[in-house]
Amino acid sequence: MIPIKHSSIFRSRWMALVWAAGIIWFAIEVVAPDQVEGNAAENATDITGSPITPADQQALKDAMNGF
Repeated sequence: MIPIKHSSIFRSRWMALVWAAGIIWFAIEVVAPDQVEGNAAENATDITGSPITPADQQALKDAMNGF
């Protein structure tokens, strides 16, 4: 399973760190949830909780361009 002998892993501190990093990386890849592409732009709301309209976006764009 491991391409090198088990006894040679811990002879060097650096090799042990690389091996441990690989184990941690593998565990994160297996356990971590998949990144789900959401539709956050479609569900965007303002501070009051109401949906952001194209008119709101245009008003913000105009305000930013006015600076």
